[in-house]
Amino acid sequence: MIKKKYTLALQVFPKVLQMFLNITLVILAIILSVVLTKELFVFGQLLLAGDHTDYKTYLANILIFFLYFEFIAMIVKYFKEDYHFPLRYFIYIGITAMLRLVIVDHGHPIHTLIYSFVILILIIGYFIINMTPRDRPDSKWYFKGR
Repeated sequence: MIKKKYTLALQVFPKVLQMFLNITLVILAIILSVVLTKELFVFGQLLLAGDHTDYKTYLANILIFFLYFEFIAMIVKYFKEDYHFPLRYFIYIGITAMLRLVIVDHGHPIHTLIYSFVILILIIGYFIINMTPRDRPDSKWYFKGR
C-alpha cells in the first residue's frame, strides 16, 4: 500500500514541476514580449529624435532588441521541441551579448580582446555542434570498425 502511494507520488511530482515550469516560462515570454515592444518604441523615439551622430546607441538598442527576440524564440522552441532547450540558442544569445559588449563597452582594450576570444570560442562551439549528428549513437560506435 505504501509502495503504491510512493510510486504514484513519483509519477505525479515531475508532471507538477513540468507544469510549474511551463507556466512560469509562458509568464516570462509575456514579460519579454512587453519589454521587446517597449524597446521597439524606444528605438523609434531615438530615430525620430534626430541625433544621428551616436551610432553606438543605435547598435546597442538593436542588439538588446535581438537579445529579447532570441529569448522569446528560445522559449517558443522549448515548447515546439517537447520541453527541450536547444543549446544553439544559448550560443546565439551569448554571441549577441558579447557583440553588444564589444560595441558598447570598448573602453578597455584588454576587455575587448577577451570579449573577442569569447565570441571566437562560442562560434567554434557552434561549429562543433553543427558538425555532430543530432541523434547520438550508442557509446560503442567507435569500436564497430575494429
